[in-house]
Amino acid sequence: MRILGISALSHDAAVALVDGEQVVFAAHAERYSRVKNDAELNQALLDDALSYGEPDLISWYERPLLKKTRHLRARQWRWACTASDIPRRHLRRLTLGRPCPPIRYVRHHESHAAAGFFTSGFPDATVLTADGLGEWQTTTIGSYDSRSRYRPLRSIRYPHSLGLLYSAVTQRCGFKPNEEEYIVMGMASFGEPRFADAIRRELLDIGDGTFRLRRNVHRGIGQWRPEAEPADLAASVQLVTEEALLSLARWARRHSPSANLVLMGGVALNCVANSRIAREAGFEKVHILPNPGDAGSSLGAAAAVVGRALEWPGPYLGHDIRRPFDVRSIAAALEAGQVVGVANGRAEFGPRALGNRSLLTDPRPAEAKDRVNRIKQREPFRPFAPVVLEQEAGRLFDLVPPRSPYMQFVARCRDPSGLAAVTHVDGTSRVQTLARSQHAKLFDLLTEFHRRTGCPALLNTSLNVKGEPLVNTWEDATRFRDLHAVPIF
Repeated sequence: MRILGISALSHDAAVALVDGEQVVFAAHAERYSRVKNDAELNQALLDDALSYGEPDLISWYERPLLKKTRHLRARQWRWACTASDIPRRHLRRLTLGRPCPPIRYVRHHESHAAAGFFTSGFPDATVLTADGLGEWQTTTIGSYDSRSRYRPLRSIRYPHSLGLLYSAVTQRCGFKPNEEEYIVMGMASFGEPRFADAIRRELLDIGDGTFRLRRNVHRGIGQWRPEAEPADLAASVQLVTEEALLSLARWARRHSPSANLVLMGGVALNCVANSRIAREAGFEKVHILPNPGDAGSSLGAAAAVVGRALEWPGPYLGHDIRRPFDVRSIAAALEAGQVVGVANGRAEFGPRALGNRSLLTDPRPAEAKDRVNRIKQREPFRPFAPVVLEQEAGRLFDLVPPRSPYMQFVARCRDPSGLAAVTHVDGTSRVQTLARSQHAKLFDLLTEFHRRTGCPALLNTSLNVKGEPLVNTWEDATRFRDLHAVPIF
């Protein structure tokens, strides 16, 4: 059976097509519409998906009527009464190749958990999901056994939400909630957690494997602590979020039989917190889907229906650009200090560029960071990530876990001055480790750059400018090339 998983009508819409047990396509709506965090599907996305086959079933990533009960309880009358978020009404405007297939609805956190576990390769796992909110749940802990049966262990419900708290502080710091939390995470290293006690006292009560908000932050926190510098607020909410997640993960380790951990939900994009969990929570292995947020739930909705391990080929599942990839020419440009773009192969499913829609440059000179920041038009304090040959990663970084193929963990850099462009102010780097089995072309490029320069790493960031989705098609890439004078391969 061919299943089209869909996540839409909230933010960052996406689809994933699963044929039997094989993931054959997955992509974000924003890459096609060019509207950042686009909540609606579009025909171009569906046409790309349907080129891999028409679905027999649609699996929707949440249960809309259950979500309506939360809107009613929260007195969000506009959302409670609207029909614009009814899936079948939305799909009626689009062409699915034939009359709309039947739709199955999967609970929001079940979609998250299934996406993580059924792509993990683990025989069993503990699953910790934390996000803004689903229908009612904001945090869940459960376990999958060796027969893929899920057992819930703990659930925290709206309005108590780590994701909503982090978004509220993001807004308080002057950034866009539900979009720019990653900026706050990067800014945290420039501040001091002077307001952590105030957050614990006034906003968030952390218990043993649980937490509760002391006030509803769904509509923000206004000008809470008006005297606070944004960097100090960022450092404070980051520290308290890490404490809450560690408490949840340690509780999960004590109460679940599996030593394998799957982290899911939008909060799992917080790579600093992920690293503390990997180091301190007591699990043997940690897996995070490269798309752990709501967009990844499109895959989870399909996975939950399949109900068994998927053939996960990696994150390169989107629009395909087929062009020559001349490793020697690109390596020569990088050796000469150029910033180069890569728009080659299938687009990444997830928010991070992992080699197919990337900007690359030499990670050693500090001025390389400024050069890339000018191209991308982004804040100068934000860090860049290195992609490094997996066999060399331990020499350059104190990395736990030792593999980080999707840039989901930070590690202390052993040579900050030697890798100045990819070392943050706190001495850490958000590392992408690379084996040849993951991405042969990028591996060969890194190997050639290593041969020429002695450096087995490159600065790797997304091929876009601030506020725009990643480049998707070759037309997008040539437009970027012409506007920013960056060679694209």
